[in-house]
Amino acid sequence: MPNDPSAADDAIAEIVEAADRVIDEITGLPKDEGEVEEFSYAGATVIAERRGDEASRTTFVLVHGIGMGRKVFGDLVLRLHDHGVVIAIDQPGYGTAPEPPRTLSMERTADLVAAYLRHLGRGPVVLLGHSMGTQVVIEVAVRHPDAVDSLVLVAPTVDRRHRHALSQLGRLALDLVGESPKVLLVGAREYLRAGPNLRRKMHAMLVHRPELSYPRITAPTLVIRGERDRVSPASWCAEVAGAIPHARDAEVLGHGHETLIRDAEPAAREILDFVSARPGRP
Repeated sequence: MPNDPSAADDAIAEIVEAADRVIDEITGLPKDEGEVEEFSYAGATVIAERRGDEASRTTFVLVHGIGMGRKVFGDLVLRLHDHGVVIAIDQPGYGTAPEPPRTLSMERTADLVAAYLRHLGRGPVVLLGHSMGTQVVIEVAVRHPDAVDSLVLVAPTVDRRHRHALSQLGRLALDLVGESPKVLLVGAREYLRAGPNLRRKMHAMLVHRPELSYPRITAPTLVIRGERDRVSPASWCAEVAGAIPHARDAEVLGHGHETLIRDAEPAAREILDFVSARPGRP
């Protein structure tokens, strides 16, 4: 009997799903999915997973970094979902989102995210980016300011003094030395999911100039870094916060670049304090 390609694909999918469940169990991430939807705009697609208090007027939207996906926000989502609707997205070509025909620039990805925010219809959001995700969300804030209530930049990239692939990879490798097994396991899974086009995605990240957009941000902004972060050093994060009007900064002691994966509690506390201090917040 000839091999059945569809049966083989189904078997592989079952193995991957089982491995996902095991990793979620080991790392303490949510084993169930929230409300998941697919949204497409201008030929690219995001996958969005939604949880939280639908009665709240606060909406948190979380945008991951290079090689990652929405799953890395599992711990943060658990710490925010009692305070509003929390939506974590897979950018095109990451997580379970399909690879786009062409790798998107940070600006084009921002336009896609902004289109999704309009689709949500919940008004301006608290928009959070981690690592490369900060480059996306600042472009949303600059290009589509009406969509953003406030901005949270966690471990912002790319340090303008080290805008080279080898430098970035070397710093990330140093940052991961001594990192928790949880970070290594979750990160490895997401990088495998990111597929064969990481080189092009890295290029899109490195050619973007976030420092040109920082002074144009009008939304109140919180900049967070881990004390031991080698990818987003203190000098760079201070420069970022200093360039953005109405920005404040915070540092998570003992954490590195992947502070939201390792233990999101300290960052979540800073985020909730920041949001609650906004005028008109309860």
